[in-house]
Amino acid sequence: MKEWNLLLKKEWKKVSVIILAALLLTLSIIGQGYLFVTIVDRVFIEGGGLSAVLVPLTLLLGVLWLRTGVSTAIARTGVRLASGAKRMMRERLLHKISGASVGESGQVEAGRRVSVFMDAVEETDSYFSGYVPQVIQSLIVPFFLFITIAMIHLNSAFIILATSPFIPLFYIIIGMKTKEKSEEKVEEMNALSGKFLDILQGLTTLKLFRKAKVQKETIETSSLRFRDATMEVLKTAFVSSLMLELISMLSIGLIALEIALQLIIFENMNFFTAFFILILAPEFYNYLKQLGFAFHTGRTSMGAASKVFEEINKPEDEMQWGEKELRLSRPPHITLRNVTYRYGEDGFHTGPVSVDLPPGKNLAIAGRTGSGKSTLLHLISGLMPVKEGTIEVEEEDLHEYREDEWMNHVSYISQDPYIFSGTLEENIIIGAGRRPAAGEVETALEKAGLYELTQRLERGMDTLLGEGGRGLSGGEKQRLALARAFLKDPYIVLLDEPTTGLDLETERILSESLTELSQQATMITVAHRLHTIRESDEILFLEDGRVAGQGTHEELFGTVDEYRRMTTASRGVEVQ
Repeated sequence: MKEWNLLLKKEWKKVSVIILAALLLTLSIIGQGYLFVTIVDRVFIEGGGLSAVLVPLTLLLGVLWLRTGVSTAIARTGVRLASGAKRMMRERLLHKISGASVGESGQVEAGRRVSVFMDAVEETDSYFSGYVPQVIQSLIVPFFLFITIAMIHLNSAFIILATSPFIPLFYIIIGMKTKEKSEEKVEEMNALSGKFLDILQGLTTLKLFRKAKVQKETIETSSLRFRDATMEVLKTAFVSSLMLELISMLSIGLIALEIALQLIIFENMNFFTAFFILILAPEFYNYLKQLGFAFHTGRTSMGAASKVFEEINKPEDEMQWGEKELRLSRPPHITLRNVTYRYGEDGFHTGPVSVDLPPGKNLAIAGRTGSGKSTLLHLISGLMPVKEGTIEVEEEDLHEYREDEWMNHVSYISQDPYIFSGTLEENIIIGAGRRPAAGEVETALEKAGLYELTQRLERGMDTLLGEGGRGLSGGEKQRLALARAFLKDPYIVLLDEPTTGLDLETERILSESLTELSQQATMITVAHRLHTIRESDEILFLEDGRVAGQGTHEELFGTVDEYRRMTTASRGVEVQ
């Protein structure tokens, strides 16, 4: 509830407009009832003609116009309130997702996040556009109608006072159940979205392994659960509507019976008063009923919102960056002092790692699969926070600098660089952080060994690439990633062995490009191949997340048994 209040406080101007409009709506309802009763009384009781009701008729038309206009204004303000609240929620979600660590990003299905970002946020619309405006109206309008009725006839006010609490009591009880069912519905929707997107992305693999039909059944089961959850919410809504109508009808009936007794039997009430109360009483209960309907919708929205705020408030790795200006020598001096990271309390543990990298020194991080090599690379890049120890750049803690300045000087080249849907040029300049000068892109392409390919393409740099780099080979993707690095002109280059799985000719081109890139940058490489390890100035050999050896290839070969077995077995092929 705290999150809702914060959103409403930020939109206080719109809430104020709704409050003012609700006050005008109350005046228009009372004025409409009074003028209508006046017209009927003058025509049917006093026997007056058109001239007797001309003024009240004109005023009634004006009041009806006012009521319609005010109701429209409340509805439109509610829509704008919902739009602003959804925008703020999506901004917070986007900030949360973009600021997540690499480890956290990989733990959540993409489809589930898309479902929360789009569907769950959208489902909160009815809370702000319908429920909040209706709560304001149902607090203001019935209150003043009750005061008016009490001033005219106290007995009717006592009946209202005795019967009206049953309506909010009922929809609070129903609303609690609605929220629970709504949360189940949103959870099923998220599960369906996550599973569906996951299957679509891996459809080719599923067909190759002849598992597509099995996954079809999984999707069908998930969709049926979503259907059942939705129907449970609708069933609750129908029961709620029936009971609210029944309570309102009985309450109005009691008031009508009491007025009939006073008017006909006891003859102590005139027609004007009786008719005026009978017009105002249904309006009173109508706004309580509308609050009941809106409450049901609001509880449904709150079920969706709980999933949104759960995603927003999910605990994440704390990683605070400072505000110091980054002044680097080229290449910079980097020092790791007892750097440690742990995935959860009982999760995989990497470190402590200590190593000094003077300018121009190249470091290789070696070890078998699962030894913590990529984790250490992510720590050095600043994508994940250091739990213990420090990473120093130019004798200052890395996180004392501004994040954007550090990232402007770092290039990260992985085994499978992501290529976005767009033109070849757009995919290259995305890493520059600026608009390149004329000729810079072509120079980067030449250094990365990709220039000849662009010359062969019919549309050259304007060639459209598919999502994930469809249309490019593995080697061409790696060269595109290198072109990004050359264009960025980084001081630090982090490599997750980009030559793995490439043919010898492509690997030769990439190796030459990397050699040129390393002349003005500190290179830190996760190594899987023996020749990469041998050429490094220093090697960190990891085993189960801990440093099992540190030094040159010759030093480790002579002192670390596991390193010797690994390099002897590999003989230049990928280490498993």
